[in-house]
Amino acid sequence: MAPRSHSTPTPKTWPIEQLPGLSIEHQTGLKQHGIETTQQLLLNSQTRDQREAIAINLRTSPTRVTKWIALAELSRIPSVGCTYCGVLLHAGIASPTQLVQTSLPRLHRQILKLHVATMHSKDHCPSLNDVACWQHQARQLVPRA
Repeated sequence: MAPRSHSTPTPKTWPIEQLPGLSIEHQTGLKQHGIETTQQLLLNSQTRDQREAIAINLRTSPTRVTKWIALAELSRIPSVGCTYCGVLLHAGIASPTQLVQTSLPRLHRQILKLHVATMHSKDHCPSLNDVACWQHQARQLVPRA
């Protein structure tokens, strides 16, 4: 895999159907409620009441909606996008802030372990440099305290 650029990222937004793990039914339901992009999902789910309303309208659990929000938040990182946001979530990273705070070697080992467990191969596993790029770009997106 080619090295990624370390320039200052612009947060990305994606069509909702590109978010991993969303069934066609849930994609359609979100679109019927005016949520067609990952950015719209984030904007329309900022409060607990909004998240609960989405869950009720789509006849799904609030936990599932929270998962979609985490995926959408991670997908904002340009080098992560919808391609790797699910990998990060399954590796235990639920936000760009958490990505920034996690040890790079530990995170890469966890991703490699997950990749081997699910794909039964190290092939196509993101490199240490890829994960470093994710962290760098996430750091640029996380508000400074």
